[in-house]
Amino acid sequence: MTELEYTTFGKTGLKVSKLGLGGAPLAGDFGITDEQEVQRMIHAAIDGGINFIDTAPLYGNGESERRIGQAIVDRRDRVVLATKAARSDMRYDYETTIRSVEMSLHRLQTDWIDILQIHDVESQPYELVVSETIPALEKLRQDGKIRFLGVTTRNLELLRKYMATEMFDSIQFYTRYMLLDHTAKDETIPLAKELNMGVINGSVLGMGILADAPAPFLREDIQADGLARMEQLAFLRKPGPKGLIEPAMRFSLGNPDVHVTLTGVSTLAALQTNMSYCDGNGLASEEVEKVYALFQEQPLFD
Repeated sequence: MTELEYTTFGKTGLKVSKLGLGGAPLAGDFGITDEQEVQRMIHAAIDGGINFIDTAPLYGNGESERRIGQAIVDRRDRVVLATKAARSDMRYDYETTIRSVEMSLHRLQTDWIDILQIHDVESQPYELVVSETIPALEKLRQDGKIRFLGVTTRNLELLRKYMATEMFDSIQFYTRYMLLDHTAKDETIPLAKELNMGVINGSVLGMGILADAPAPFLREDIQADGLARMEQLAFLRKPGPKGLIEPAMRFSLGNPDVHVTLTGVSTLAALQTNMSYCDGNGLASEEVEKVYALFQEQPLFD
């Protein structure tokens, strides 16, 4: 069994596995899942050394949180648990934020959440988040229901605006530091390092594009652009099917300034494969530089 690599999650001081379990696929949002298989997979992840789990009320309309809560009820002290508030189809006012977190606590069967992140802040007015969402979360922190605050969005310019407030302990972006799009590397990741913030990297397989299984909701032009970029990454491809998954995982896991790389899987076999890449061996430096030379300042997703 692979001995996983760990790091310190910014100024929180938390020791976290560099590979984290992402909750989005656990409740069927990306295809049918077997609940018993999901339970076995979460147990195997924790027993294998993964101690970071990230989810959100939006995933499966709360079902992801419920399944995670069921799986960790007797392992809670072994998990750094991250979830989000609220949902992008809601208004993040004070009362809604409080209610969202209380419902998450209930579904997760826990008294506290380690990292509570404001979910996809691009969906809300900045003034509302500052005047109502953040004060609600600070109240919950004072009450001992959450420990640290985070913020998530794919909009890097907006993310840096929130980071500059220095109100947050962590950030999460997705599809912004991967083989097909590394636009977070020049400003966002260095700023997080300067501010000593935890960094969570999501969707390192580019919504499935790098796994040769693009998500069905992706626009055709994005899929076509992604496939064209993959051709330029042929020097990294491993033999056999889905040959870019391993280099994609190692690209993120090998960056010392990315504290947690999320793996979104729903089967035990896929989990075990991805865990084998969290062994401290990233891509060779010359390979990373070659990747950086491609698609410079060219985001794949809007």
